[in-house]
Parts: sequence; structure tokens; C-alpha cells
Amino acid sequence: MSFNNIESRCLAFAAICQAAYLLDKIATKGLCPDAVAFDASLQSIMRVESDSPIEIFGGYDVLEVGFKSMIEQLDNGSNSRNMQVTKYIIGMISLEKKLSNNSSTLNLLSQRINQVQRQLAHFDINDSSVLSNLDSIYKDLISTLGPKIQINGSPTCLQQEHTQHKIRALLLAGVRAAVLWRQLGGKRRQLIFSRKAMIHQTKQNLHRV
Repeated sequence: MSFNNIESRCLAFAAICQAAYLLDKIATKGLCPDAVAFDASLQSIMRVESDSPIEIFGGYDVLEVGFKSMIEQLDNGSNSRNMQVTKYIIGMISLEKKLSNNSSTLNLLSQRINQVQRQLAHFDINDSSVLSNLDSIYKDLISTLGPKIQINGSPTCLQQEHTQHKIRALLLAGVRAAVLWRQLGGKRRQLIFSRKAMIHQTKQNLHRV
């Protein structure tokens, strides 16, 4: 069964939006507004093989934050677009393109993710040791591929190591979602020319929550 369709692409793009939205809130407020969405975003990094896109994220309900954020970002009439979130989304997509063109980094990334999967036999995905590991993967393999994504927020929050780990873990999750989005046929031009269709599909996805 082919999943190269707008429904699947919207799921993947919502996951990018969810990671961007959550990291923006953590950077500005110091707290994650939705622990379930946070855990689901990080768990998706681990699911490198799955029968369908929705299985990668664990269901429609855990993408609710992403669906709402995606509508805010794409619906010009709502006047609710968060430009910081927009910037993070663009940065994640740009890094994904560089990652997908770098086979050696992809191989290293796979090895490092396998290490985290073994770690999850003993710790939860949101454990500080796991977050530190995900932080290192992003710093070592992803952030070096292109211009660093500049995070804006509260200096007090951004100076905390645990906050930094959460943010980089979410950046890694966003890049992972961008990989899936591109694999499903996602292209930047669709964000302009297929905007209305994407908003319509995402509103339908919200009804499934």
C-alpha cells in the first residue's frame, strides 16, 4: 500500500510543526506544555521501521498539538502564525535536505539511534540520560551539516542544561519528521500551492483526535 498521499504528508508535516511548537514553548517558558506530545515526538525518532506513517507517531491524538500548530502556520487568514515556529520549521527542513544527501552521516545516525534504543530498555524516553544522548546526536551529526538553527527564548531558560537537551532532542525529532515528509513526496512548493488542501486535510485529522 502506498502512503505517498496528502494525508500521510500532512501527518509528517504536523510532526515537524509539533516539534517546532514545543521547542519554542520550552525555550520561552522553560516548561513543556504537553508531555504526551513531547514523548511522542521523541519516540518517533526511534521508529525507523513502521507499517504506516501514523504508526511512527503513535496515533492521531498525540499529534493534536502539531495539527493545531500546522493550521496556525499555514492559514494566512488566522493572523496567528508564530514566526519563530516558522523559522524552526524552515531550519529543520533545510537540515534534513543536507542530511539526506550525506550517506556517511545517515549511517552514523542509524548507529547512534540503535544505541538509544538499547538504552530505552532501562530508561523512559524523557529520562535525563536519554535526553542527553539525543542532544549529543543532534550536536554531533545534525547541527554540523549547515547553519545552526538559532533558538530565541528566555536567557534564564536557555542557560539550563536540561532545557538545552530537550530543545536539541526536539530538533532531532523535527528533522526525523522532515525525512519522512520528503520520503512521502513532501516539497516546499506544496506549502504555497497546496496550502488550502493541506489545511483542509489537517482539520480532518483533528476530527480524528
